[in-house]
Amino acid sequence: MEGIISKKTGSVHRFFGLLDNIQTRQERLAEDNRPLFNGGRFLADKELSDLLKISCRCLQDYRDQGRISYIRLGGKILYRVSDIKKLLEDNYHEALI
Repeated sequence: MEGIISKKTGSVHRFFGLLDNIQTRQERLAEDNRPLFNGGRFLADKELSDLLKISCRCLQDYRDQGRISYIRLGGKILYRVSDIKKLLEDNYHEALI
């Protein structure tokens, strides 16, 4: 019965394992990468708050205080990634050690 190929055959089992690995990586890439719009990437409220480890309410306070740039489209708030990077760089304080 050497000629019979089943899912339990070693090479077939490895092949399906590789396919699962490829699918997982492809799904991760699709989640992490978004197409650029006019040369820039944008984040929604929840994405930015997760990234910065702050609440959405804190982001709203920053918007109200004029500390953070944003775009309002209808009820959706978007933040330009390049603006967030610049904001973080401008507020960086080097250690005095």
